[in-house]
Amino acid sequence: MQMLMSRFIGFTKVWLLLLILGLSGCGSVDIHDYSASEPKLDLLQFFNGELQASGMVEDYSGQVVRRFNVRMTGSWQGNQGVLKEWFEYDDGELAERTWQITKLADGRYRGRAEDIQGVAEGQAEGFALRWRYDMLLKLDSGEYQVHFDDWMYQTAPDTIINRSEIRKWGLTVGEVTLVIRRLEHK
Repeated sequence: MQMLMSRFIGFTKVWLLLLILGLSGCGSVDIHDYSASEPKLDLLQFFNGELQASGMVEDYSGQVVRRFNVRMTGSWQGNQGVLKEWFEYDDGELAERTWQITKLADGRYRGRAEDIQGVAEGQAEGFALRWRYDMLLKLDSGEYQVHFDDWMYQTAPDTIINRSEIRKWGLTVGEVTLVIRRLEHK
């Protein structure tokens, strides 16, 4: 009887875990919810020229584990863009990334960068952009492929707030918050 009860409890725990994981995807936001919002985010206009950003990384518990600043330069030739990023972390680490971005029809974007696995896919609606990609994250303990789900919101003509969820095996392992500002163009 005790073995039967133990199996029942084990089965119940597994069932509850699957139910929780299944329900966690039910309440997600759809990019089309923002189609009527203003100002309309125009990536070609916003990410053209010099930009500056400041952000932080939180672990799965919400504790801030890193802070950083980013200097960016964007340029476009038609629907083809290049966004260069130079990161400086609070521990002194420096990093660079160069995005090659293509604007497609219907507010869609595709992008590639050195540490991005495959192709990043984006969709803009109203003042928002959802940008999803897999990244090879290099840490002291090794390299890990993680999934980023970025949401960018243009809150003012010169400001975007970016919130990223970092996932591994379907579980959230961290979040990034970043404020991006366009610098004065002369």
